[in-house]
Amino acid sequence: MRNDPASTATAVLARVGGPANVVSVTHCMTRLRLTLADPAAGDEEALRALPGVLGVVSGGDVWQIVLGPGVVDAVTAEVRTLLAGPAADGAAPGAPAARDTRAPGGDRAPEDLLRHLGAGPEAAAGQGTRTSAADRHRDATPVRTALRRVAHVFVPLIPALIGCGILAGLNGLLLNTGLLPALTPALSAIASAFMALIPVFVGYNTAKEFGGTPVLGGAVAAVVVYPGVAKVTAFGVHLTPGQGGVLGALAAAFLATRVEKWCRGRVPGALDVLLTPAVTVLVAGLVTLYGLMYVAGTVATAIGTAATWLLATTGALAGLLLGGLFLPLVMLGLHQALIPLHATLIEQQGYTALLPLLAMAGAGQVGAALAVYVRLRHDVPLRTTIRSALPAGLLGVGEPLIYGVSLPLGRPFLTACAGGAAGGAFIGFFAMLGTRVGATAIGPSGWALFPLLAGNRGPALLAAVYAGGLLTGYLVGFLATYATFRPAPTSTDTSTPPTAPTPAT
Repeated sequence: MRNDPASTATAVLARVGGPANVVSVTHCMTRLRLTLADPAAGDEEALRALPGVLGVVSGGDVWQIVLGPGVVDAVTAEVRTLLAGPAADGAAPGAPAARDTRAPGGDRAPEDLLRHLGAGPEAAAGQGTRTSAADRHRDATPVRTALRRVAHVFVPLIPALIGCGILAGLNGLLLNTGLLPALTPALSAIASAFMALIPVFVGYNTAKEFGGTPVLGGAVAAVVVYPGVAKVTAFGVHLTPGQGGVLGALAAAFLATRVEKWCRGRVPGALDVLLTPAVTVLVAGLVTLYGLMYVAGTVATAIGTAATWLLATTGALAGLLLGGLFLPLVMLGLHQALIPLHATLIEQQGYTALLPLLAMAGAGQVGAALAVYVRLRHDVPLRTTIRSALPAGLLGVGEPLIYGVSLPLGRPFLTACAGGAAGGAFIGFFAMLGTRVGATAIGPSGWALFPLLAGNRGPALLAAVYAGGLLTGYLVGFLATYATFRPAPTSTDTSTPPTAPTPAT
């Protein structure tokens, strides 16, 4: 089979139970995600064996096929063509009806782009073991499901965070240099507008995710940022517009969804269109003003204070732990819990000081992959995989290296964590010295994070510290892997190069 998008799409569909078994199809930067009506009909082992497939993650009814950046766009387009379903939701002709995602108010929520987040540890791609239906059911734990749903709320906002973050960095550079003074007010407005209204988007996505009417969730969350709340007194103090931020908006919209569902089951049909929205906004709005904003504001302040204290007093240790444990957290799906923390810190302080520490995990991954490349001189297929995945890894897209190199080999995954720990400790050490390196957006890492760097020092110093962390991660990841990883013994017949390294013990 030719390794081109059309043939890959055909082969993938054949191994997930055929087009009739596909309920919906979506993708992100590296993964094709198929929602299956009957997950037991898929053949995970056969999927892993396909040329061009870097890994497979199956969790419940959503299967993720890791293809890598660029490739996934082309393959997804071919899959949709083969399914020949409505472009809006990617449903296959003759497929079982997709789960009803219409809000009670009548709006149909689009299929979530990120239902893949939170896959279980059996996602160690390349091991070639087929996950049973019971295993997949066990992975759908309440905690993991809750984290995945929270991620569904925040992750769709990342493109806007990235775009506005880059513009904020550019505006800061222009202000510092005194260039284009007539343009900086406009750039400031463009870069800041989204952050000023981000609770509204959080509320909209929260209601959509939890089965409410999205616009009602956005309407209740808008209370958080409305300037008029300054006239409201709660717990003996005047509220501040934006108090509670994204956490308050998340809680407010979730409450609105519960109120709306309660009303739908009790209000007569003739009055539903009038009473349900009014009661939903009134009840959830009052609770938000006289409770949620104050509580969420207290929690958000505590998060910012704790993060600042942690880096100032135990920065090196905190960086070592965060950088070293991030890859396992990703594999367990627990990294989702950090998304609202990042958003809260960005909203409160203008940047998140946690992301550069976590980004060091990708640096360790790159160093480990380079060591494998040097060690396995005769393994042409694996070296080809590394060469194709390294550019993405340097730019912070680590999935091709994770699923194509380190996880299948075992020990390089652990040494990549060691590299991430060293890089995180490097940046954390400078935080203890008073230089906090942060990022104005969530998502990018590696070299792609440079335009988004921010902190309490000048841009040159922040870039130097971050670059030092990357180099430390590369170096330690490389040395640790080179020292501990050994290829399988080769035969004296060099005409057939070895392709199977010694697995980790």
